[in-house]
Amino acid sequence: MKLLFAFFRLIRWPNLFFIALTQLLFYYCIIIPIAARFEVSFHLTQPLFFLLMTASILIAAAGYIINDYFDINIDQVNKPEKMVIEKIIKRRWAIFWHWTITTVGLIISLYVSYQTSFIIIIANVICTLLLWFYSTTFKKKLLTGNVIISMLTAWTVLVLYFAVGNTFHLFSAPDANFFAATNRIFKYAVLYAGFAFIISLVREVVKDIEDMEGDAKYRCNTMPIAWGVPASKVFAGVWLAVLIGALLILQFYAFQQRWWVTAVYCFLLVLLPLIWILRKLYVAQNTAQYHQLSSFIKIIMLTGILSILFFRWYI
Repeated sequence: MKLLFAFFRLIRWPNLFFIALTQLLFYYCIIIPIAARFEVSFHLTQPLFFLLMTASILIAAAGYIINDYFDINIDQVNKPEKMVIEKIIKRRWAIFWHWTITTVGLIISLYVSYQTSFIIIIANVICTLLLWFYSTTFKKKLLTGNVIISMLTAWTVLVLYFAVGNTFHLFSAPDANFFAATNRIFKYAVLYAGFAFIISLVREVVKDIEDMEGDAKYRCNTMPIAWGVPASKVFAGVWLAVLIGALLILQFYAFQQRWWVTAVYCFLLVLLPLIWILRKLYVAQNTAQYHQLSSFIKIIMLTGILSILFFRWYI
């Protein structure tokens, strides 16, 4: 039982839950209602959707395992109490589980890709490679690792758009309703992928500030080490301001459409907390405060994901 709990800690099950929740809500609250409204059928059937979601979870889990595998020395400084590899799970078993889970995830991706769009397997192979090289190299480079993780977070939404099997029509023009439906899905996918990218980028920078001590000891060139904490806070603050500005524009649109409940929800549980985060980021001084900010950003990610629920009634 102890080993099982350790394994779930190793694969970061709360983050995997976020991936599953995001894809479930997007599929059932956006893709399915749009298909019904425009009276079209997508290649991404419910069984294929669950296979795609499983593949996304497995590839992400494998990424967390390999990240901890290469981060043993740094984690001994930054978070020794949370270490699993070597303390509970041997390194050889960690690498075994990484390759096993990755292989299963890619096999599932290949099948889903065959049924929907070839982009799925190509992109998921790229994701797997990025997760490996992120763990070995990119996370130690200035900004590169932050951008990679943010892109991979955004991909958990975009993959569903590509998986509807409508991406390219080489030999025939798509049906007008089909095109209109997929165009609508694309707009929602870009909206939530953009939110995921920015909020993830901010969180990655805050985590880098939190983990400065261990990163500096092992010669990582993260943003707070290369540019300093003040410049890193400005960088994160600017992106927060961009996100807040974009949400204010969306709030205006929601009021125009008389989406009162959605507008109030987003204002109270997404927009105001982001403003609070921006203020707290400005005054944060120690590791505990940055850790608190990182945790609150994850909560905002959850409330942002849950806002997808409202679109089931507005589409």
